[in-house]
Amino acid sequence: MRRIVTATVQNRSGVLNRVTGLLAKRQFNIESISVGRTEAEGISKMTFVVDVEDERKLEQLTKQLNKQIDVLKVSDITDKAIVASELALIRVVSNAQIRNEIQGIIEPFRASIIDISKDSLTVQVTGKHEKIEALIDLLRPYGIKELARTGLTAFLRGQQPQVAEMKNYSILK
Repeated sequence: MRRIVTATVQNRSGVLNRVTGLLAKRQFNIESISVGRTEAEGISKMTFVVDVEDERKLEQLTKQLNKQIDVLKVSDITDKAIVASELALIRVVSNAQIRNEIQGIIEPFRASIIDISKDSLTVQVTGKHEKIEALIDLLRPYGIKELARTGLTAFLRGQQPQVAEMKNYSILK
């Protein structure tokens, strides 16, 4: 089963290597991983999409990750309300005659052309895994020259303020 795990870590040299080494040692297949700095100085957030055979193995992984010195917090957010997205860059074979056709295909996906050359164009798309897969499938017949994806980045959806709490918001005044 596919699980989404986030880890808040110290932004130090070697942390990514130790964390991925632990995953490899426990024989987890990492489908995707994204890492980046957070709003807090010296702190990074890792988002892993891993394939897990059973819940006990995931629980063991979470405990092992929490034992790591530079790991501050680990969460399985798969079944929670989350905000999640990934980015893909897709270089597609094209010429002047089919550029409008490709533009028509990518428009419903809210994707954009970010580079054009004589024999290709590069499309940028963000969103859920399924959306990106669907666009790739539609562009494949034109010939995909190159494809790069970031992997999933996710965190918990924020709590919605109660009506009583919203009095302080200028939108309601």
